[in-house]
Amino acid sequence: MAYGVFAKLNGHVGKSHYQNSDLNYDVSMSSYWKIIKAYINAKRFEAEPKSDIPVSFITQEQLLNDKFDAVIRLGHSSLLVRIDGEFILIDPVFSERASPVQWLGPKRFHQSPISLDKLPQLKAVIISHDHYDHLDKNTIKLLDDKTSTFVTPLNVGDYLVKWGISEEKVHQLDWWQEVQLNNLTLVATPAQHFSGRGIFDKDQTLWASWVIHGKESNLFYSGDSGYFSGFKEIGNRYGPFDITMIETGAYNDLWSEIHMLPEESVQAHIDLQGKAMIPVHNSTFDLALHDWYEPLERVNEYSKIKNVNLLTPKFGDSVNVKTPHSNEKWWRLNIKKSQPVLERFK
Repeated sequence: MAYGVFAKLNGHVGKSHYQNSDLNYDVSMSSYWKIIKAYINAKRFEAEPKSDIPVSFITQEQLLNDKFDAVIRLGHSSLLVRIDGEFILIDPVFSERASPVQWLGPKRFHQSPISLDKLPQLKAVIISHDHYDHLDKNTIKLLDDKTSTFVTPLNVGDYLVKWGISEEKVHQLDWWQEVQLNNLTLVATPAQHFSGRGIFDKDQTLWASWVIHGKESNLFYSGDSGYFSGFKEIGNRYGPFDITMIETGAYNDLWSEIHMLPEESVQAHIDLQGKAMIPVHNSTFDLALHDWYEPLERVNEYSKIKNVNLLTPKFGDSVNVKTPHSNEKWWRLNIKKSQPVLERFK
């Protein structure tokens, strides 16, 4: 049983509520009011890109011909991983909006580097938690025919079964539990976040980060998380990691307990004993109060201070796990203001 995450009854008879290990996160009415005021008073230079974000479009043939272990950002936190000749898709969101409806809600800044129908056969789809920018119903349903296994935290898999995925294909894990897929080991590890897809289902499903361990490569994906002591424990148990894929975006001081600030993202990577870091959870949807490019600027600056090998590939670029190198500042081509970008948030 995961430490601190065991289900408890919390005034909702018959409904399990999950807890964080370091924090019992709950938003008070005063906190809601502060957040509402922050949105009303927010002053941003560029909430979304003023020109097209560069995307490297890829084909199924390319993916199958390349043999090296690789990580490819598709958008937001959606990642395609090739490891041991198998493909794993993480938090796939291919819909136009990260929303319960497609006529309202945060809209994509860019196209996906590859369409759903062009993806290769997938060994697994990994889901970190049930929020709409990580669990997309339409995408999941369309992936059924080309996916062998779906791996989720506890109770999240119930959504997939409800949407028509065979129960035999769905593995639901508690923290520190793992599933073995041939030579691949997938481990659900702790995160500091919350869950819910509506008003009345808060924390009834578990959230998790993930270890992806193959014959030669060892990867970590944070999901959504505030900074907490669990990163050091994960690093001690499963590190070092060749590449960490760390949430860096949609943050604010008002909700930093459940979404890391960029400087904390870099520290999490260090705690995890990572060799190279890819910042994710940015540059696809407008989900917070910062400029769209700010997460990449802040994490780029702080990674220099901490001597972290930061990888910032364009969407669709393949990052070789064993020789990771991708530090192109592609987002700066899309910033229209003349003011130096770092000065805007100092």
